[in-house]
Amino acid sequence: MAAIGRQGEGPVRISDEVIAVCAANAALKTEGVVNLSGGISNALSKNFLGKELNSKGVKVNQTDAGVEIDVHITVKYNTKIPAVAWEIQENVKNEVQHMTEHKVAAVNIHVEGVEIPSEVNEADDQK
Repeated sequence: MAAIGRQGEGPVRISDEVIAVCAANAALKTEGVVNLSGGISNALSKNFLGKELNSKGVKVNQTDAGVEIDVHITVKYNTKIPAVAWEIQENVKNEVQHMTEHKVAAVNIHVEGVEIPSEVNEADDQK
């Protein structure tokens, strides 16, 4: 956890979870993103604790070079995936830097799936 602070005052520490929530909110605001893919840690949290994490699908690693963020997403069908990924990278970087004043070293996007509307599935079934 990186510390920030003013001269002569105690440090302010921002947890990975707080950074992950900022990143998750920024990613979900991006057009073309259906949801974040939680993976095994979110499934365990949901099963054992009975609640879903606010930061599901986001992993944060704070290094000397800055914050490294991995975002796992599902996109809408017929979305230009590279354009959505680039927009998420920019949105997440801006949001995290604005909210935390931490330098963002990397935002890695992992496209885990594509949500296909039921109309498309039904049309394929009729062929």
